[in-house]
Amino acid sequence: MQHRVLAFVPVVLAALIASAPAVAARADACPAALTCTTVTVPIDRSGTVPGTIPLHVEELPAKGTPRGAVFLVAGGPGQGSAEAYDLGSPTQAEWLRFLYPGYTLVSYDDRGTGRSDALDCPALDTASSSDDEAVVAGQCAAQLGPAASFYSTADHAADLDAVRQALGFDRIVVSGVSYGTKLALAYAAAYPQHVERLVLDSIVAPTQPDPFAANVARALPATLAHYCAGGLCSQATPSYPADVVALVNRFGATSATRETALMLLRIIIDSDLDPGLAAELPAAVHAARGGDIRPLVHVMLLDGSSEVSSPEDFSEANYIATSCDDQPFPWDPSTPFAERDASLQAALDAMPAGAFGPFGTWAGELGNADLCTDWPTPVSDVPPVPAALPDVPVLAFSGGLDLRTPTSDAAAVVARFPQGHLVVVPGVGHSVLTADPSTCSALALRNWISGNLTPAATCPRSKPYVAPLAAFPGAHATRHDAASTKTLVTQTLREAEAVWLATSGLSGSKARLPGLRGGHVVETRDGFTLVGYSIAPGVAVNGTVRIAKLGPPIVLSGTVHVVGADAAHGALTFRAGTLTGRLAA
Repeated sequence: MQHRVLAFVPVVLAALIASAPAVAARADACPAALTCTTVTVPIDRSGTVPGTIPLHVEELPAKGTPRGAVFLVAGGPGQGSAEAYDLGSPTQAEWLRFLYPGYTLVSYDDRGTGRSDALDCPALDTASSSDDEAVVAGQCAAQLGPAASFYSTADHAADLDAVRQALGFDRIVVSGVSYGTKLALAYAAAYPQHVERLVLDSIVAPTQPDPFAANVARALPATLAHYCAGGLCSQATPSYPADVVALVNRFGATSATRETALMLLRIIIDSDLDPGLAAELPAAVHAARGGDIRPLVHVMLLDGSSEVSSPEDFSEANYIATSCDDQPFPWDPSTPFAERDASLQAALDAMPAGAFGPFGTWAGELGNADLCTDWPTPVSDVPPVPAALPDVPVLAFSGGLDLRTPTSDAAAVVARFPQGHLVVVPGVGHSVLTADPSTCSALALRNWISGNLTPAATCPRSKPYVAPLAAFPGAHATRHDAASTKTLVTQTLREAEAVWLATSGLSGSKARLPGLRGGHVVETRDGFTLVGYSIAPGVAVNGTVRIAKLGPPIVLSGTVHVVGADAAHGALTFRAGTLTGRLAA
C-alpha cells in the first residue's frame, strides 16, 4: 500500500539515542558515510525479454563489532528504499543505528523506483476518476512494452537476493514496512536459507492486497471507533463511525455520486498516516451529514495538497505494474481486455452479504481490480503466495488506527511463525515505527534484535499530536462577545494547527492554503502565519504562531490579532496551550 512517511518522528526518536549473476560497480556520487553500489539485474530472468536494470544500493557500515546486515525495504509498491530511508542523513543514520545496533544497514531502490530507472507514465497523474485510471494504466502498460510483466513481487524478491549476493552477505535480516512486508515474506519463502530474522511493520499479507479491498472496508468502522475511544471525538460527533457509514452510503447509493463516496473513503484511509487529517475528519464528516459540505471540501483540499508528485519519490507506474502483475484477479489470463469488466462484475455479484462490512459491493472499487483490466497478465511469474515460510524469529508491529493493513491480517501472518511476536500500538496508524511518538515500538525492536527480549503484546496509547477538532461553527453569522470570540479563536488555531500537520508541516515549503470561511494560512517549518484566517463567519485571525513543543500533543506559542465584523477585537497570546489577553466588543 502506498505510504507517506511522517518526517518528524525519526527526529524525535533520534534524540534518544538468482538466475543471472549480479554485477557490482562503485557509484560516483555517494555520501561520505556510505558505500554506494550499482547492482545490475536482468529485466527478465528467463532471457526472453532482453535488457537490464541498474539497482542503486546504499550501505551504511555497522559501528563496533558487526552482527550482520539489515535490508530495509520501503512500502508502496513504488517507493525506493534508498530514497525513503536516506542513510546518508546523519539523523536517519543515528535513528536506524539505534533500532539495529551493531548491524550494517542496506537500502536499495528496487527496479522501477528511485534511482533504479523509476517508471514514469505521466498520464497517470492526470486521471480524474477510476475509469480514467484504468484507461491510462493500459496506456502505461503499452508504453512499457514487454517489460511491463516483470515488476511483480517475485521479481522484486529476486532483485533483493541479487543485492545480497553482490554485497557478500549469507544470511540477512529483512525489515519491511507496508508493501515491504509482503516483499519480505515473499523473499523468506523463496530464499529461506538466507533469512536470519524478519521485522514486519504494518503487514500486507501474502494474499493481500485484496483486489476489491474488502478486508479494508470491513475493518474500517471498528478502527474509526478505536480512534474516538474514550470520548475523544465527543465534541465533534456522537458517533464518528456512524457518520462515516451514513454519509458514504448516501453518496454510494447512486452512480452519479459514487465517485464521491470512493473519494471520501480514500481520504479517511489516508488519515491513518496523517494525524492532522485525522483530527479534521470527525467534525467535517458530521457537518456534511447535517448538510454543511464546506468543511469536508476543505479536508479534501488538505488531502490533495500532500500527494507525492515525483516518480523518484514515488512511482505511480511502478505501483500499478507491481499490483497488476501480482494480484489474483477474477479473470482467466487469456480473457480479452474487453471482457474483463464483466468478469469483475460477476465476481462482485457473487460476494456474500457483509463482504464489505456496512458498505455495498460498489465499495469494491477501493481495490485495484478495475485498475488492471487493461494490464497484460503476466505469464512467467512465480506465484506470490508462499506455500511455506521459514522458522525464524519474527517481530511484527500493527497500529491500532491502521485503516489500510488491519491488525487482524497481521495476527494471521504472525501466527504462521512459531517464533513470531506481534506488538499492537493502539494510538498510531500505518507505518508504526515512523509514526509512534512513544518510542515503545522502537525500544521493543531494539531490545528484541539486540538481546532477544520478548516484547510486550501492546504499547500504551499515546496522546494524539492534535486532538480531534470540536464541531465546526455554523455557516451563519453570529455576534460574539469576548468569551465566545476567545473560544472561536482557540478553535481556529487548533484547526490551523491540524492543517499545518496535514500538509507541509516541518517541510518549510511555505504552502498557502485557504481558510474554511476566508483568509489563508502560510505554513513554515516551525509554525504558520494566519492572514484573515477564518473558520466562522465574521471572526478572522491574523498573526504568526510557532510550534513551541512538538509533543504529542503539539504546543503552540505566539500572538494573534482578532478582527471581523462579528468578533470582539484585540490581541491574544498563546502560551503552553492557553490563550491570554483581553478582547473588546
